[in-house]
Amino acid sequence: MAERSTPGSTPGRLLAPPSLPDGAELVMRVMPMPADVNANGDVFGGWIMAQVDVAGAVLPARIARGRIVTVAVNQFTFKQPVSIGDLLSFYARITRLGRTSITVHVEVHAERDPVNPQLVKVTEANLTYVAIDGLGQPRVLTRQV
Repeated sequence: MAERSTPGSTPGRLLAPPSLPDGAELVMRVMPMPADVNANGDVFGGWIMAQVDVAGAVLPARIARGRIVTVAVNQFTFKQPVSIGDLLSFYARITRLGRTSITVHVEVHAERDPVNPQLVKVTEANLTYVAIDGLGQPRVLTRQV
């Protein structure tokens, strides 16, 4: 995590994300750039969705040890707008492990305002990935969590 100090805190202290689900793992960090904004000046929702899909695939890829594809976005909620300069941290945890599929919950937290750092949950989603073979057909997962 980024080292930031808050007023009255020890310099260099790491900011901890607020109440992450049990078993969540930091899988990606990214900072949106000016090219990622929509006409209103907020980061485009489609850009955030693409980043969530990439982050959500990290844990399934480790388990599948081969090709995986996104088969469903089961739930996706934008909780707060994202701005240029927000440092986004993507946390993921597996919520279901099937024979060929893996469902993942992803939470996105924005670290804002370097002068007075704060963390805000901006997005959360549930996605399902399926392991596939060389012909694009579902294949059985051989490794369990």
